[in-house]
Amino acid sequence: MQPHWRWRRWIFLTILLLGLATAEINDKEEDDEDDGIDMTDTNNEEQRSYLEVGLVMYQTPVPTGDVFFSETFDDGFLDRWVLSKTMKEDADEDIAKYDGEWKTEELKENKLSGDLGLVLKSTARHHAISAKLQKPFVFESKPLIVQYEVNFQDGIDCGGAYIKLLSHSSDLNLEEFHDRTAYTIMFGPDKCGEDYKLHFIFRHKNPIIGDYDEKHAKRPEIDLKKFFTDKKTHLYTLILKSDNTYEMLIDQTVVGQGSLLEDVIPPLNPPKEIDDPKENKPMEWDERPKIPDTNAVKPEDWDEGGPNKIEDVDAVKPEGWLDGEPHLVPDPEAQKPNDWNEDMDGEWEAPLISNPKCKSAPGCGEWTPPLIDNPNYKGQWKPPLVENPNYQGIWKPRKIPNPHYFEDLNPFRMTPFSAVGLELWSMTSDIYFDNFIICTEKEVADRWASDSWGLKKLVASANEPGMINQLLSAADERPWLWGLYILTAALPVGLLVLFCWPRKKIEEEEEDADFTMNDFLEPDETDFALKKDIKKGDLEGPEDHQEAQLDKGDEFEKTENEEEDEEFSQEDEDAGETVNQSSDDEMKEADEGADGGDNLMKSLRKRRVRKD
Repeated sequence: MQPHWRWRRWIFLTILLLGLATAEINDKEEDDEDDGIDMTDTNNEEQRSYLEVGLVMYQTPVPTGDVFFSETFDDGFLDRWVLSKTMKEDADEDIAKYDGEWKTEELKENKLSGDLGLVLKSTARHHAISAKLQKPFVFESKPLIVQYEVNFQDGIDCGGAYIKLLSHSSDLNLEEFHDRTAYTIMFGPDKCGEDYKLHFIFRHKNPIIGDYDEKHAKRPEIDLKKFFTDKKTHLYTLILKSDNTYEMLIDQTVVGQGSLLEDVIPPLNPPKEIDDPKENKPMEWDERPKIPDTNAVKPEDWDEGGPNKIEDVDAVKPEGWLDGEPHLVPDPEAQKPNDWNEDMDGEWEAPLISNPKCKSAPGCGEWTPPLIDNPNYKGQWKPPLVENPNYQGIWKPRKIPNPHYFEDLNPFRMTPFSAVGLELWSMTSDIYFDNFIICTEKEVADRWASDSWGLKKLVASANEPGMINQLLSAADERPWLWGLYILTAALPVGLLVLFCWPRKKIEEEEEDADFTMNDFLEPDETDFALKKDIKKGDLEGPEDHQEAQLDKGDEFEKTENEEEDEEFSQEDEDAGETVNQSSDDEMKEADEGADGGDNLMKSLRKRRVRKD
């Protein structure tokens, strides 16, 4: 059983290594079967068959149900969209204008024939564009669903791809849309540095003072980096329900959810009590838990002088130290620039570089012993600390009722909005937006996604590189994977050699043949034969001893054949009983003549012959 367990362990290790390599290629594989897309249309199988041969039957999706806004950009025009013509406040004049460029284009990769999107084209510019809803959205009993697609085609350095739902008002002018235009909700991805975010911010009105505060939903707990770096089209969805709950989804998978009452920062409702702003800490209030011991006296032998570091007197200059070599030397390969003017620039000197002689030596320049802590240094004496008998604890002002306290138990009823806008700053161009929809039914949004983003996802999956290319790409980014690949490839070869090499069979045959005459003798016979061999070896020469060993081998072969013949039939068993009686008589004769070594061997031969 042990060899079987051995090769099973090798196979298990091979599978484990392959799993690790695959995990390095993809941080998390997408589940194509359970992605939540409604692909049960009658044309679904036809679409898949076209995808398999490289053709995509794309048609501009048409919204159904109660829809407040939808946009596909497939007509190539931006007639319903308004570019901002205002200036950004608190910005330098040369970049304050919203002059970023927008275009309708196809995707760079995994494109669908006839599918266009809105693309941000400028870098280091402010962009602002907006469009009116078909009708204002009023927060009543139906949920709010906002959904759109984003593709960072060239990655993203610093910038966002979020949208703003602009608050409804009679004087809303989209040409004056800027960063301080009132909005109800802001939702979408944003990135700066290595901070990857998915914003959900809503403006909440304080009914007491009439001011608006921004409430930020708690950040998703998953790593969002891949959605910014994989250059794929991702679907962002926000769902607000009348029970004051929310969900944020990416590619129809929930990445964040919570309550508008509890899971926002800062808290929705203010505290009932606040610190009294008019109360001040008394001057005599003592917050010190420990104070210096006034009765302590500095010891007479306390020496506050002396340095805290001294030279190590036991240190020895390393052998090979170059005392005469400086740490820096002029660069011998440097040349004076052609436009160098000594009258204006002064005498030219070559730049200094590290002395190459110092690299192979323990050090250069004048050697000085290293510094160590001074064992005699005690520093400035300070009295020890003791418990403060007058300690009163940390002072806190008293609590008073919050004059601005309110309790909003239904924050879902936000300010109505009547326009959607993109107001962005980006250091990366070619950010792709597509297929906006604002509705009240999840089924409508899912059907819209299946007719648009679902096809993009299928095309992207069909164009994914094969496993070999993925392994090579992963190894280019992580060179240590080459060692893992080699080890994984070597394991099957080792297993093949282990199973096919004939050495094991030969060893088993040798083990089967490794026995002596003693295996067939009783203990008393074994002891007697051993003594006889020793005695006979002393009297006979080497040749006689070898002949005796050969006789024993012949007798063993006869014994093996006889044991097989005894199992044939019942008649043989009856005859065997008669033979055994004769054999017993012969055994007695052999025992009586045990004083002679030849008699033992003859008696054994007689037993074998009579059995035959």
